[in-house]
Amino acid sequence: MWNMFLNAFKVKEIRKKILFTLFMLVVIRFGSDLPVPGVKTDFFKNLFDSFAAQDAVGWLNSMTGGSFEQMSVFALSITPYITSSIIMELLTIAIPALEDLQKEGDEGRKKIAEYTRYVTVALALIESTAMAVGFGGQGLLLEYNAISVVIAIVSMTAGSAFLMWTGECITEKGVGNGISVVLLFNIISTIPSDFNVLYEKFIKGQRAAFGITYAIIIVAVILAIIAFSVLLQDAKREIPVQYASKVSGNSRVGAQGSIIPLKVNTAGVIPVIFASSIMSLPVIISQFLDIDMSSLAGAIINVLNSGTWFNSSYPIYSIGVVIYAILVIFFAYFYTSITFNPNEVANNIKKQGGFIPGLRPGKETSTYLEHILNYIIFIGAVGLTIVALVPVAVSGIFNISRISFAGTSLLIVVGVILETLESIKSQLVVRNYKGFLSE
Repeated sequence: MWNMFLNAFKVKEIRKKILFTLFMLVVIRFGSDLPVPGVKTDFFKNLFDSFAAQDAVGWLNSMTGGSFEQMSVFALSITPYITSSIIMELLTIAIPALEDLQKEGDEGRKKIAEYTRYVTVALALIESTAMAVGFGGQGLLLEYNAISVVIAIVSMTAGSAFLMWTGECITEKGVGNGISVVLLFNIISTIPSDFNVLYEKFIKGQRAAFGITYAIIIVAVILAIIAFSVLLQDAKREIPVQYASKVSGNSRVGAQGSIIPLKVNTAGVIPVIFASSIMSLPVIISQFLDIDMSSLAGAIINVLNSGTWFNSSYPIYSIGVVIYAILVIFFAYFYTSITFNPNEVANNIKKQGGFIPGLRPGKETSTYLEHILNYIIFIGAVGLTIVALVPVAVSGIFNISRISFAGTSLLIVVGVILETLESIKSQLVVRNYKGFLSE
């Protein structure tokens, strides 16, 4: 990997892309410390400290690199864009016109990307309005009036739009995967505070022998989770496909083989995001409705609240873990079903004169692909659930604040780093190939 980076920096074009990416990330870091005009920067921090639902919003804060808690102009981060992308992807399946656009190639994808930008700005406007109006009178704004509300709305909406633009610039002029790189940078920026939490809980004040032992255990667990996440992201089932020989001119081209790579984690982190959002929403809303936590409604909220799981004092609340796992598995199957169609893949193989060895083209191939897909989706969903629940278990068992650099965040970090490395590697390969042709 280090050799690849050294080779990349030796190439002027790629070196410019890497430096441009780093420059844009520095700009983002400065913006993350720039407060929205007219707001109390510690309002959300104090509010969440008093929340029983602080674990429910911890992941959101890590996705924004701490900007949400500090109420900077990047408080919304790129979460509106992520939501917008998911919405457009679902609509592409549901609306035939969008599906046709997607099949038109680059022009169609550019049009869908344009629609995604519009939806992003609309979502950012809705979210910023809800925050400015909903929390403005509770102390978020120094002066709760129309001018202050408008300034807050415009600032947060513009900040989210700027991050979207920054991500697209990194995609075009940088190392690629711009939106993912921005998200990666935000998550990584929370690592120091996470390690400080672990240090305060397990190492500070301990005798040297115990402190060193705890440190070794913590590092070992983190490395194990990282290794498992890499394995989960890279694992795939390769389906061999054989193509019959064809006649080309006066000669016959021999049979060729290919593979269909089916990723074990086909849906990425989408199932975890969906499941976490659904379970967190009632918990967050309950904080504003002043629900009696000793009532039946309060008990249901505690079951949904990940901050109460794995607590030995209230083991009944850990039922929520089962609900969470079921939701993750459900969304893994649901999302994969709308992004991968076995019937379509089988028909394409048949049209190209291909077949899977031992299977008839068409229906039999489709049934086989569906069976394999259902099997590996379950494995991937279980793996996702395990990684996502590790920080929850640590928080509950040891009664510490949620570690954001774990679970979903770690899966995102691993996935984006692997994708970025592949992007740089492919650019090096293309450059070397062009150099070879020019000699």
